[in-house]
Amino acid sequence: MADITTELDPDSNADPWQALRQFTAARIALGHSGVSQRTSAQLDFQLAHARARDAVHQALDTASLARALGAAWPEVPSPLLLHSAAADRNVYLQRPDLGRRLDDASRARLRADRGGERGYDLSIVVADGLSALGIEQNATPLLQALRERLSAEAWTLAPLAIVEQGRVAIGDEVGELLGAQVVVVLIGERPGLSSPDSMGLYITWAPRVGLTDERRNCISNVRPAGLSIDAAAGKLHYLLAEARRRRLTGIHLKDETIGVGALAPAGGRAFLL
Repeated sequence: MADITTELDPDSNADPWQALRQFTAARIALGHSGVSQRTSAQLDFQLAHARARDAVHQALDTASLARALGAAWPEVPSPLLLHSAAADRNVYLQRPDLGRRLDDASRARLRADRGGERGYDLSIVVADGLSALGIEQNATPLLQALRERLSAEAWTLAPLAIVEQGRVAIGDEVGELLGAQVVVVLIGERPGLSSPDSMGLYITWAPRVGLTDERRNCISNVRPAGLSIDAAAGKLHYLLAEARRRRLTGIHLKDETIGVGALAPAGGRAFLL
């Protein structure tokens, strides 16, 4: 392979790794002006940092999201609007423990919506997390794609729950109160300097308060520039089917999908497992 540095003017201040930028959004090959970073690169960094901060503090438009989710899954009752025990964003950021539990009013609301003695097969919780932007951009199309995959299967679905100031573990309490076999939490992920709009999916079998993260499966970086909606829905469908079949999630349940909706060959093993 030709040396990429041979095509550069030796007197140029361009970074010889510039050709590699096509493969990553990471800040590499930024070049320099004398001994300093270029003004354009510094301004790009400041803009990305501002977008990440804005994503953390942006409020979730719950009314608009509820309408969109209701249209995406019309067979399910109108979404429940809930709130964590963190009263506002400042408390949420300083007290992660309060973001993992519901407030009293939300707890009472869910007890009234419990699915009888049998409960529900699946509960879906949508929480703002650390990026309301990630939820507003990705939650509705993801649920539309999941609905298409579940439509031919026998799943009883709990009312969709939208939780403000929520963290991942809040799905355990929602799922437990609704009597769900498995809960999926769609949550805005911590913004990076190139990804203020990322959504994560967390799947937990037999949800109950007090579970820890080894009991969950995670699908992360769901966004237009990351894991596509179609690919994420395919992985989520597979994990839900396997969770119900094997009655577990977490470290004992591996994602053995290859591409979108495809499974590994019989007897084959996933990479690095």
